[in-house]
Amino acid sequence: MTDTGASPHHFLHPTGWKATPGYSNGVAAEGRLVFTGGMIGWNGQQEFETDDFVGQVEAALKAIVAVLAVAGAGPEHLVRLTWYVTSKRDYLDNLRELGRVYKAVIGRHFPAMALVQVVALVEDRAKVEIEATAVVPR
Repeated sequence: MTDTGASPHHFLHPTGWKATPGYSNGVAAEGRLVFTGGMIGWNGQQEFETDDFVGQVEAALKAIVAVLAVAGAGPEHLVRLTWYVTSKRDYLDNLRELGRVYKAVIGRHFPAMALVQVVALVEDRAKVEIEATAVVPR
């Protein structure tokens, strides 16, 4: 296995495996755990500003960063993101724009990630919900 990166976390990539585009296969970390609830694409007042998939992803990522900040953490401390989307087609058709938005909000930090298509989310207008786990070094 190889360890890629000089962050407080060790990104795990087995030797000989194909490179992963925009996520890590695994992360080893030690420190204080921070968990967010599922963040959806609305603002802090629980109002949707857009029905655009990419716009909702951006809002959800910004919400994650805001919650992490309350714990003294930042995007660089993320070790896992779990995405729930109502349409994998919306995700796949917007990869380039999603990458741009992701890098603008999170930076070039790629934790372990999973993406699951779901039938619906609790909020009818929500197209994405993202849960985050971060580890802040001691």
